[in-house]
Amino acid sequence: MKFSVFQVSRKGGRDKNEDRMGYCYTSGSAIFMLADGMGGHPEGEVAAQMAVQTIAAHFQRQAKPELADVRRFLNQAVGAAHQQILRYAMDRAMLDPPRTTVVVAVVQDGTVTWTHCGDSRLYMLRRGELLTRTRDHSLLEQDLLKPSALRPDAPKNRNVLFTCLGSPTKPVFEVLGPVSLQQGDRVMLCSDGLWSALTESDIVTGLRHKPVDVAVPDLVEKALRAAGAQSDNVTCLALEWETPDTLESTRGTITTDSILDGVFASTVQAGWLDAATDDLDDEAIERSIAEINAAIRRSTQKKA
Repeated sequence: MKFSVFQVSRKGGRDKNEDRMGYCYTSGSAIFMLADGMGGHPEGEVAAQMAVQTIAAHFQRQAKPELADVRRFLNQAVGAAHQQILRYAMDRAMLDPPRTTVVVAVVQDGTVTWTHCGDSRLYMLRRGELLTRTRDHSLLEQDLLKPSALRPDAPKNRNVLFTCLGSPTKPVFEVLGPVSLQQGDRVMLCSDGLWSALTESDIVTGLRHKPVDVAVPDLVEKALRAAGAQSDNVTCLALEWETPDTLESTRGTITTDSILDGVFASTVQAGWLDAATDDLDDEAIERSIAEINAAIRRSTQKKA
């Protein structure tokens, strides 16, 4: 595999940065992750950190050097991250668990497969044009499918999220892809602090022509300036794909072909892997959610 990658996270006008991001790769597979801890709930930065670390830990354990089943891995790893956050809340008798959005992309066998939960987004560009982007799990994005959503007087609260990791309900997410990668394809993950401050045209134009190590910080700075003093945390991670036969590489290109089997490179600090989250299925996740909700109810009754 050959790709260049760059990532930036800025606090903006908030007291702390609740966004987390990172990427990991072996000789045959790579994963890119971004999580945005949700304000209005405690310890959003903890939820975001746990999500990224849990998914990265599962990738390290299963990419040997490739993932046997990318779609199954993404379903399992995101479910495990959700359970880790809920168990963290239960262990501390938190009535309001930490919560986070997440977007994850896996590159393997010359393809990209992704999933997301919430409103952290993935954009994919090909030959300078937007090929696809994720649709937020929010009332706003759902209403965009209806003509009434285009009214200028439409209520602003429609962009409230209806799912995330850490909520005491089963998270909603789907795995999309794989999509075959072509020379020069660009894949960008970002938090809502970036896309909410810029137009889609701004994002596509900013990512279109410049190398990712220039485009990413430029987009982040533009979003911070546009949002002003009230800017949210702004986080962005982007990669540019290069085909194996490309002779000229862009700056900062990572070539994984020389990595030995068993070697794992990561920008994510290890942690938050509970053996109990291995091989989770829907029933196991539902049982865990029911157990945690019961513990929260018992805690509420004791304090009443």
